[in-house]
Amino acid sequence: MVWSVWLHLGLAGRGIGAQEAFHIAQRAWTLWGLWWLAMAFFSKATKRRESGLQRLEHIVPVTAGFFLIFREGTIANWLGRPIIPDNAALMAGCLVVTIAGLLFSAWARLALGGNWSGSITIKANHQLIRRGPYRFVRHPIYTGMLTALLGTAVTQRLLSALLGFAIVLLALYRKARREEAFLAAEFGQSFTEHRQHTGMFLPRVCGPTPE
Repeated sequence: MVWSVWLHLGLAGRGIGAQEAFHIAQRAWTLWGLWWLAMAFFSKATKRRESGLQRLEHIVPVTAGFFLIFREGTIANWLGRPIIPDNAALMAGCLVVTIAGLLFSAWARLALGGNWSGSITIKANHQLIRRGPYRFVRHPIYTGMLTALLGTAVTQRLLSALLGFAIVLLALYRKARREEAFLAAEFGQSFTEHRQHTGMFLPRVCGPTPE
């Protein structure tokens, strides 16, 4: 987080264009992705998982959304139109949002430990994690990823990038709903109570959900 604040002040002070901001965001995502792949080796054995077809239902739209966000250059017709101004302060702010989102998702990944999986899975000796960011939201990894994706999409400035973000948001929402069905079946009342006190992607502000 200190790095994010320093980056914001430094880049805003000297000025930064959208293209440079986008390339810095790309590098941040690359480092995050490499770390994420390395952490995958520390997951527990699988007890139950979604089917291959169910997995494709969220992998395909997420891949398409990432493609629209990270594809450089313009896309034909109205999707390739810049709709966001190339403002130095805005671009620096988007970098802070991107890095903060990636760090938040990394925090959530560490809190989840060996219970993590890229697909919807119940692990052997699976635990219902309620520490770290899971005290406030049920899917903080998605919260961090979506925050970072939004920041990166804005640095692209194109309508296609914002469309890509919307596609990923809908895909992850659908995936989160399916994950919760798995967790409810595995943990029963414990997960019901957890859901009453937390939000899906954002902290709950209205108190527990009534029975």
